[in-house]
Parts: sequence; structure tokens; C-alpha cells
Amino acid sequence: MKIILSRKGFDSGAGGCASPILPDGTMLSMPIPSESDNYKYIKLITPSGNTYEEILQNLNPKETYNTCHLDPDIRKGIRPTPPGWVPAFGQVDAAQTHLDNQDVKKGDLFLFFGWYRKTEYVDGKLRFIRNAPDIQAIYGYLQIGEVLKGLDVKKCPWHPHAEDSHIYNKKGEITNNTIYVASDSLVIDDIKTNFPGADVLPFSESRVLTAEGQNRTRWKLNDLFETVDISYHDRKKCIKDNYFQSRPRGQEFVFDENQKAIEWAKKMIFT
Repeated sequence: MKIILSRKGFDSGAGGCASPILPDGTMLSMPIPSESDNYKYIKLITPSGNTYEEILQNLNPKETYNTCHLDPDIRKGIRPTPPGWVPAFGQVDAAQTHLDNQDVKKGDLFLFFGWYRKTEYVDGKLRFIRNAPDIQAIYGYLQIGEVLKGLDVKKCPWHPHAEDSHIYNKKGEITNNTIYVASDSLVIDDIKTNFPGADVLPFSESRVLTAEGQNRTRWKLNDLFETVDISYHDRKKCIKDNYFQSRPRGQEFVFDENQKAIEWAKKMIFT
């Protein structure tokens, strides 16, 4: 089983602010803005009943947020559940070519991470906590149960990557557009767990990648990052005195198939 670190949600170029860690520990990954998609922030609802648009107006009032690219789609209940819905994640173009070249397949495990800051309510409005650090942290996972390519992605009609704009290029040719559908249950070390095949995770210090006191792309050194190869990274150049310098750009980073990576992934999900 390969472990894939997948960067998702707002960044400095798409969205313009961190995704919030809500006061109750909910890690609310904000889907990136997209004029070509139909999902609206005002139609997405948090567990407490606020819309995503309301939250963003409080946190980043200088920006206007309309439609977004809801992907990965792993948080059940943020909108009326489409018929036949299952958690799924889509990818296309260069990022998908990288996953193909890394032979990512059924049974492999995505760990989704993003840019976060803690928040609090002040006079009834959500605000980033003053001086709260910017961090990168793991907020969810998806184990691949099925890989859909070509026109097969239409099996997930609710997903943005089932749209023709992703399936065909400007020449009308079918792209490498792919949807990864979650397995029914999480299976690790050939053991079926009681966990679903995909889910979101609450905030925990154990899921924070960023080293204390460092900028968010500088990660905690551990046995995994020191000894196991990860795509797009040269370990010898990435390992510093007290942190691992992750690549500031890029979507999917694939670990070599290694039991250390699997054990680390188990800690990220189960603790």
C-alpha cells in the first residue's frame, strides 16, 4: 500500500487565507474558488449550520467568494446528499500524470493536508486567533476502492471531475482525468478496520506537519521523513538541522511503498 500526501484547500494563490480550525476542533478545508464549477460557498453548510460563505466573510472580508471546486468530496452532509453519493477525489493533467507514473492504484491511501489556522468567536463572529501560527496539517483520508478513467467518471455525476470540462481537452480529446472512489472500509495491513474508506479528521497536534516555530512548509523531522523517499523531494537536500523542507508547490507527494509510511499513516488516522 502506497501513502500519498495530497495538498488540498485554500492557499495564498487560491482563496487567499488559511482554512479554519473551528473552536470545536473541526478542520474545515475550504475548497478552492473556481468560476467553472457550480457549487456555491453559500450552499455548503458546516456542522454548526453556518454557510461556508458566512465563515469566509468573517475571516477574509476583503474577498468575494462565489463558486468553488468541491474536491476531494469526502465530508458528508455539507449539502443535500446526491443520489448514490460516495466519497471521491478527482485529478487531471500533470498532477494525474504524476500519480500514474507512481503507479497509484486500488488499495493505496491518500492523506489530505492543507494550510490551517485556529479560530475563535469574538462578538459572535469567527476570527483567526491573533498570532495563531500558520500550519500545515492532515485533515482527512481516502483509501482507493475504485479508479475511474475516461467516460467511466460519469458514474459519479455529482463530482466536478465528471464534467466534460475535465474529461475533454480543447481539441475534444479525452484527457487523463481520473476519479478515485473510496473503498467501503479502511483496510490496513490486510486487516479490515471499523473506519470508513474515507473521512475527515478533527484537529490534533499529532496531525500537524509543521515544525514548531517554523513556517508552514517546514515539517517536523521524524524517522519517516529522514529515511523514506517521497516524490518531488530529494531527502539529502530537504533535511535541515531541525526540520524537513517540504516542497512549497505541488499537489501529490508519494512515499515509496514502505512499512514505516504505513505505520505513520495509521498514527495520523487512529490517534
